[in-house]
Amino acid sequence: MSDTTDFVQTEAPVTVKAYLMCAFAAFAGILFGYDSGYISSVLGMAKFREDYGHPVSLSDVHAVLKGNPPQAYDYDTWQKSLIVSILSAGTFFGALISGSLADRYGRRTTIIAGCVIFMVGVVVQCSTTHVVSLSIGRLVAGFGVGFVSAINILYMSEVAPRKFRGAIVSCYQFAVTIGIMLAACVTYGTQNRNDEGAYRIPIAVQLLWAVILIVGLYLLPESPRYFVKKNDMDKAAKALARVRGQPVESDAIQDELLEIQANYEYEKDIGEEGWRACFSGGFKRNSNLRKVFIGTGIQLFQQWTGVNFIFYYNTTFFQQVGLKNPFLISMITTVVNVVSTPISFWTIEKFGRRPLLIWGAVGMTVCDFVIAIVGTADAQSTAANYVLIVFVCLFVFFFASTWGPAGWVVIGEIFQLPIRSKGVALSTASNWFWNCIIAVIIPYIVDPDYGNLGATVFFVWGSTCLSCIAFAYFFVPETKGLTLEQVDKMMEEVPARLSGGWKPRERFVHSTMLRKSEPIEPASNVSGEMVKRVD
Repeated sequence: MSDTTDFVQTEAPVTVKAYLMCAFAAFAGILFGYDSGYISSVLGMAKFREDYGHPVSLSDVHAVLKGNPPQAYDYDTWQKSLIVSILSAGTFFGALISGSLADRYGRRTTIIAGCVIFMVGVVVQCSTTHVVSLSIGRLVAGFGVGFVSAINILYMSEVAPRKFRGAIVSCYQFAVTIGIMLAACVTYGTQNRNDEGAYRIPIAVQLLWAVILIVGLYLLPESPRYFVKKNDMDKAAKALARVRGQPVESDAIQDELLEIQANYEYEKDIGEEGWRACFSGGFKRNSNLRKVFIGTGIQLFQQWTGVNFIFYYNTTFFQQVGLKNPFLISMITTVVNVVSTPISFWTIEKFGRRPLLIWGAVGMTVCDFVIAIVGTADAQSTAANYVLIVFVCLFVFFFASTWGPAGWVVIGEIFQLPIRSKGVALSTASNWFWNCIIAVIIPYIVDPDYGNLGATVFFVWGSTCLSCIAFAYFFVPETKGLTLEQVDKMMEEVPARLSGGWKPRERFVHSTMLRKSEPIEPASNVSGEMVKRVD
C-alpha cells in the first residue's frame, strides 16, 4: 500500500431526526412479521377448521387434538403444509426478482411496489373460504413480501451511519418480532368468535401495515448509493444530506459522498455488474462467489435454527403435546421475542457481529438438547411440559438477541456496491427458500399420522445449531465500525477469524485518484475544493 498511516474521515453527527428517518424504514419488518405470525394461531382456530377443513369422525384420535374439546372438522397435513409454506415460496421468487428492479427503479420504489402486490394478496385471502384461494392469496402476498424483505435491508444498510448501522438494521428484526406479537395478540382476541371474523380480522389487519409503510416511504429519500450507481451526484448529495440531517455543502456530506463514489468507480472498473458477477472470482477470500456463499449460508442457518418451527407451528404443536392454553403460551413466546431483540441494539455495536452469532448459537444448542432429552425421557409429563415452555422461551431469547438481527445486518454489509442489490436479494431468497422447505416438511415429521416426533424434533434443531457455530466461526467476518466500502477492503486482506482486529489504512478516494492519476468528480456544487482537501 502506498499509505499505511491511519486516516481521519470527516463524519456527520447523527441527529435524532436522521436516526428516526433511518429507523422508520424498519417498519417493513412489522408487515413481514405479522404475515408470518398470524397463520400459526389461525390454523388452531375451531372456526377456521370448520370453514377450511372437512368433517371427521370424532372417534378418529388423530383428528381430535389432545387437551381440546372434540372437533367435528379438521384439515389434512398436506393442506396445513401448503397453507404455511406457500407464502415462503412466493417470497423466494419475489426476493430474487427484486434485486434487478432495485437497481433499475430504485430501492424505495421497489419496496412500495412490493407493498402494493402484498395488499392484492391479502384481498385475495379474504375473498373466499377455500384452501385454494387462501393459498393463492398467500403466494401473491409472499411475492410482495419478497420485494420488501430483500430491498428494505439493502436500503437501511445504505442509508444508516456506519457507527449505528448494526443497531438500525437490527430495528428491522425488532419490527419483525413486534409484527409476530401483534399477530398473536389479534388472534388471541378473535379465537373464540363463532363467525368468519375469527380468522378474517387477523388476515385483513395486514392491509394497515402496508398502507403505513407506503405513506412513510413517500416521505423518505432514495438511497444515495443508488444515485451514485446512476451517476447522478447532485441527487446523491441531496439524499445523503437528508438522511444525515446536514447541509449538502457540509464537509461531512461531501467527504462521505466522495468515498462512496470512489469505491464504486474502483469496483466498476474491476468487474461486471450483472447476475453473472455474483458468482465470479472462485472461492478466494474476497471473491463475489464467497460473499454470496456467506450471505446465503447465514440465511440458511438462520432458518435451520428451528425458530420458524416455533413461530409457524407453535400453537398446533403445543396442542399436540397436550399443553393447556396453547394460544396464551404462543403469545408469551412472541412477547419474549419482542423484549429480547432490543438487547442486540447495544450488543451488536459493543461486541460485534461474530460474537453474537457464535455465542447465540451455543445458547440455542443447549436449549434444544435440554428440551429434546427431557421430552424423550419423560414424555408428556408435567415436568416435561414446564421444561418445554421455559426452554422454548430461552431459545427464543437467544435467537432474538443474536441470530435474528445479526443475520440481516451481515448480509447488508458484505457486498460491494456493483452487486449489492443482487447479493442481498440472493441472500434473502435463501432465507425464504429454506423457510419454505422447513414449512413444508415440519407437519410431516411432527404430526401424529406421519413422523410423530414430538419433542424429539429438538434433537434436529440442536444439531443444526451446532453447525451454526462452525459456520459463524470460519466464514462470517466482523464488520463492526466499518463503512460499507471498508468492509470490502477488510475481506480482501484478512480471513474471517482475524477480521475483528482489522483497521482501515487508506481511503478509496486516495487509492482511486492515485491509480487513475486524475481527480474524482464530486457533486457539482462543491467542485474542485473537495478534491484538494482529500488529496
